[in-house]
Amino acid sequence: MDTLAVVVEAPGQVALRRLDMAPPEGDDLVIAVDFSGISMGTEKLMYNGSMPAFPGMGYPLVPGYEAVGRVVDAGPNASATSRSRIGEHVFVPGSSKFIGARGLFGGSAQTLVTGSARVLSIPEGLGESAVLLSLAATARHALAGGALPDLIIGHGVLGRLLARMAVAEGRHPTVWEINGARMDGASGYHVVAPDADDRRDYRSVYDASGDSAILDPAVAHMGHGGEIVLAGFYSDPLSFNFAPAFRRETRIRIATEFLPDDLAAVVAMVGSGRLSLDGLVTNTVPATEAATAYGRAFTDPACLKMVFDWRDMS
Repeated sequence: MDTLAVVVEAPGQVALRRLDMAPPEGDDLVIAVDFSGISMGTEKLMYNGSMPAFPGMGYPLVPGYEAVGRVVDAGPNASATSRSRIGEHVFVPGSSKFIGARGLFGGSAQTLVTGSARVLSIPEGLGESAVLLSLAATARHALAGGALPDLIIGHGVLGRLLARMAVAEGRHPTVWEINGARMDGASGYHVVAPDADDRRDYRSVYDASGDSAILDPAVAHMGHGGEIVLAGFYSDPLSFNFAPAFRRETRIRIATEFLPDDLAAVVAMVGSGRLSLDGLVTNTVPATEAATAYGRAFTDPACLKMVFDWRDMS
């Protein structure tokens, strides 16, 4: 087997090239990918060479963990249950079956091969917005560990998903944003610049900015006994002034990777209409533009989410 795949050859160097793949085994499924997304967090760090040491990290690698498509085949020894999934519309977080490139995440390819248990059925009709399910699962995982947010820092896609989930639960948070191009798009909550916010009693603060210097500004706006949830990914060490946090007895919680239950929960939320993914994918380009799409995704503040279209690729 082989496939067209996005390959990060080295920091700042991205190509679309054909890779051999190990054939499906056991209950593996073969997925024809329609769309895959570029992560504005981890993939940005991979692209600029600042990704911290991580098991499986290295170059060349196939990035991405946000792929959607259709099951087209199963391994020769697959169970009847797995074979019955052929034709399903699915979300798949990636593959490690590439030969000649690392598959640390491995979602940005035309064809993916991975175990049936990692492949989640999703509703038809979501189109390219379905790539956002992993970010929505990340938001849900962060929220499941504590109180709903009073304050969300960052109005990118993750911040917007956190805010939409909070609104769905009856909370109407404040969202901080420093980039004027990302101030709009709020519904049921309001977006302000941090220096325009005079509140000092926030109890539940979620950071979706990935800014390693965010702790001191967040603490300064918190009430006693509040919690900061680090929901982003941080390449630089985080530090904070102890005395202000001590006086407030501030807690800090790290939200880790989403779990399968989180992904299933957000699929249900989207299917029921409780969570909308509308308006979050701002750029959809053919996968042939991979070499230039990463630079655009990470430098254009108006680009909330860049998605590759793999359909009709030869």
